[in-house]
Amino acid sequence: MSTTSDIREKLMVGLEPTRLDVINESEQHAGHRSSPGTGNSHFRVIVVSKLFEGTTRIQRHRMINELLATELAGKIHALAVHAYAPGEPVNT
Repeated sequence: MSTTSDIREKLMVGLEPTRLDVINESEQHAGHRSSPGTGNSHFRVIVVSKLFEGTTRIQRHRMINELLATELAGKIHALAVHAYAPGEPVNT
């Protein structure tokens, strides 16, 4: 399974989102000193979930980081998170 698929599956199961975009941005970082050059190291996620209602931005990021702890400890070098509750304007 690809890193993108792993991320998508874990967030779908853990957050039951109404919107989930997982964008691999690794190509934009190719050749950077800290980039591992795997093609699967830099990601952006856009998540809209009812579970985010009544939570702070930090709480939302922590929820996502907990779900992706294994990937963040190894494969993923950078993760940009855009997390929203339903009805909030999505800015990416």
